[in-house]
Amino acid sequence: MNQNYLLGKRHNILGWTTFFLVCISLYMIFIVTPTDVRLGIVQKIFYFHVASAWNAFFAFFIVFLTSIMYLVKRDRKYDVIAVASAEIGVIFTTIVLTTGPIWGRSSWNAWWVWEPRLTTTLILWFIYIAYIMIRMSDMEWEKKSRLSAVFGIIGFIDVPIVFMAIRWWNTKLHPVVFGEGTDQTGGGLDTIMLYTLILSVFTFTALYFYLLQKGIAIGNMRNKVDEIKDNFKNAI
Repeated sequence: MNQNYLLGKRHNILGWTTFFLVCISLYMIFIVTPTDVRLGIVQKIFYFHVASAWNAFFAFFIVFLTSIMYLVKRDRKYDVIAVASAEIGVIFTTIVLTTGPIWGRSSWNAWWVWEPRLTTTLILWFIYIAYIMIRMSDMEWEKKSRLSAVFGIIGFIDVPIVFMAIRWWNTKLHPVVFGEGTDQTGGGLDTIMLYTLILSVFTFTALYFYLLQKGIAIGNMRNKVDEIKDNFKNAI
């Protein structure tokens, strides 16, 4: 059986699985889970915010790993994966930086405060925007791949900083998801809220892999087009 057919079939299965997970997650978020007494309906954006944040971290971790693999093996497939994952990571980080201030407006009475985790997340977003700008430059592809790989490895340093920011700076503004109690401000979640959060993270992870497959396919096609162009120029 044709390998492309099998890959396409698996991709479609993943796509439909992701679709059903999204439907179930939305039902759990807006119908099943209770509305927060203090924040009201705005609290439900929390599920999208946390799920996006975790998958942004995961996406940049993949960039980190595949960038190392590319520098070691000089195999272009790792470069393709790194680029696709970085683009998805930027999308998820953009969602984080959009949903964070919306939640903050109700919780802190301000659209933006220079809270450590939000601030370091903004820095992370700028780092990988710069990564994508390098990829869009007119440099020769091999030089561009090496430079972006180094940038992707160094940029990942900010991920653990973002994760540990509220502990290192001992801030009380940003909620701690896993902790004691059932009040979010106190660092805990009601059981049904916790299950819904875990489902949301799992759903966004499935979405990440679906988008990653799309990105890899586009990257491979782009490389083939570039190869055809180079062969055509050499022939002339």
